[in-house]
Amino acid sequence: MLLKILQILVFNIIFLSTIYLAFKKAKQIYSNIQLGKAMKKDGSTNERIKNVLLIAFGQQKMFQNILPAILHFCIYVAFIITQIELIEIFIDGAIGSHRLLYHTFDDNHIFHFLYVGTISFIEILSVLAFIATIAFLSRRNLLKLPRFTKPELKGWPTKDANLILLFEIYLIACIFSMNIADQAMHIQEHGEGYGFLISGMIAPALSHLSYTLLHVWERIGWWGHIIGVFGFMLYLPHSKHLHILLAFPNTYFAKLTPKGQLSNLEAVTKEIKIMMNPDTAFAAPTEADATPVKFGAKDVFDLNQKHLLDAYTCTECGRCTSACPANQTGKKLSPRKIMMDTRDRLEEVGKNIQANGGQFVDDQKSLLSYITVEELRACTTCNACVQECPVLINPLDIIMELRRHLILEESNSPEEWNGMFSNIENNSAPWQFSQQDRLKWEEN
Repeated sequence: MLLKILQILVFNIIFLSTIYLAFKKAKQIYSNIQLGKAMKKDGSTNERIKNVLLIAFGQQKMFQNILPAILHFCIYVAFIITQIELIEIFIDGAIGSHRLLYHTFDDNHIFHFLYVGTISFIEILSVLAFIATIAFLSRRNLLKLPRFTKPELKGWPTKDANLILLFEIYLIACIFSMNIADQAMHIQEHGEGYGFLISGMIAPALSHLSYTLLHVWERIGWWGHIIGVFGFMLYLPHSKHLHILLAFPNTYFAKLTPKGQLSNLEAVTKEIKIMMNPDTAFAAPTEADATPVKFGAKDVFDLNQKHLLDAYTCTECGRCTSACPANQTGKKLSPRKIMMDTRDRLEEVGKNIQANGGQFVDDQKSLLSYITVEELRACTTCNACVQECPVLINPLDIIMELRRHLILEESNSPEEWNGMFSNIENNSAPWQFSQQDRLKWEEN
């Protein structure tokens, strides 16, 4: 009895501590995203919900590449369905019971069938997830696919990817240890197991072991699994695998405008309207007119909240980079690195604010301390990275905002671009001939 009380106490202390620490980190991430400018939603709510259901929940864009899509789908479905069994494990840990749901409805044949069927399905999914995990480890470490060997993945990103895959194998091992030993004990007590499909095939061969040994084995599997789950909850906010949660809001808030459509700068649009209608130039200035206008983005504060949400949602899969024509031709631009750099800078800014009582203290750095001019100029704005992202992340938007800052705030652009800008300003066309001759090319 004392051991049972101690188990309940330990479980609830670990559980509450995990919830507190995970919530604290989640709150910090939310605060960091709020540092950006307010998001502007376009399109209908129905279309946004459709994106969430098809792209985030349904994994639609993953199936552009069928083999990794199937492997990922196995792990994804196993992760979701396993949460059903996890509900019972949490209940058992909180009140000290053992398979409470099974024993509560033991005499209900329909519920018994559903329970055994669900756990059996989870075991099948766990085997498929194990196969997929081995395949993913092989793709990264043995086959060394090009998109997993890019410079931006050196160090922690590679360790992070491998760690989560090894962690998946650990959780699967704990689930089967728990179920096999538990069924072997059930065979000793009742002459038959619970009826779980895969563990039920192995348990009879181990039912001759001592009850004490089986009980210790089952407890090791149970505690190993639940501590692994708690560890994952704490690890998740610090990992690229935060996309498991953020893919849903990210697809909801994604741009619904055509991919090639770029947003205009409001301040520039206003000036053009004044040029087209000079009478409006004499209107009384507003308070907004007195505020200095900033063009583009120099730091994370100048990006909008969707840009920052994108950065935290990025799973570093590299599909954007492998599709980027600039990267394919050997240029330094990697859309994945743009997202990783944005997240790293945002984390740095967040820690700065935390350390200084809620105020940002200038650290003489910016997002351009992470992302070079060479990378930004290499972008062809082809939208290949936007098209490829499985969760509707838009690296191009961030690239364009940083470019705008360089050109409009720092006059930092190549001489070839300056000639084009001058021609557009004077001739309303990129070419150096008068406006009257703009359409003469059609005659040839």
